[in-house]
Amino acid sequence: MNAAKRHEIFSRLRAANPHPTTELEYTTPFELLVAVVLSAQATDKGVNLATRRLFPVAHTPEAIVALGEAGLADYIKTIGLYKSKARHLIAACQMLVELHGSQVPAERAALEALPGVGRKTANVILNTAFGQPTMAVDTHIFRVANRTGLAPGKTVLEVEKKLLKTIPAEFRIDAHHWLILHGRYVCQARKPKCGECIIADLCEFKGKLVAPAPLRARRG
Repeated sequence: MNAAKRHEIFSRLRAANPHPTTELEYTTPFELLVAVVLSAQATDKGVNLATRRLFPVAHTPEAIVALGEAGLADYIKTIGLYKSKARHLIAACQMLVELHGSQVPAERAALEALPGVGRKTANVILNTAFGQPTMAVDTHIFRVANRTGLAPGKTVLEVEKKLLKTIPAEFRIDAHHWLILHGRYVCQARKPKCGECIIADLCEFKGKLVAPAPLRARRG
């Protein structure tokens, strides 16, 4: 895929959604951190249902620690892997209190040192909470990047690096959200909605379910 195509793809995504953001509900970097840790192998909708119960009671590291592992688990038990997530969050909150003045650090190494926080979670925090041009490659972005030809790669890290290298600078802050939303609602795994896709004529997917239609795509 050439640079002109990439620019047009993100221009259309921006025109359709000028201010994209995560669908996780949060008001502070710490709440976002909790929500992202909970979202592993869970839906944003399910996480939001749990945090709507949790955050009014505990929305700081100290308050989460005070709940204890069992207390926290009771609030998030509707989410998959809730016991291990409760354990990780308690440990992460203790580190935030002891090492970071109860604040979420804006550095990758410090974030990845927290229990339950890997590269993808750190990228989400750096991008969404702190406005850094990172790329958190989840299953949606991995699929879209490979399927469209934006950034083909065999590993998550390979796709991440290719996207950051090839996405025009003006789009990098929001690209993460555009690609996730596109993969979640349009370029779906089993039945991509090519007929509704605003970048169908630019996509290099050989298995398109409809023929490219530039005029319709631009109106979409």
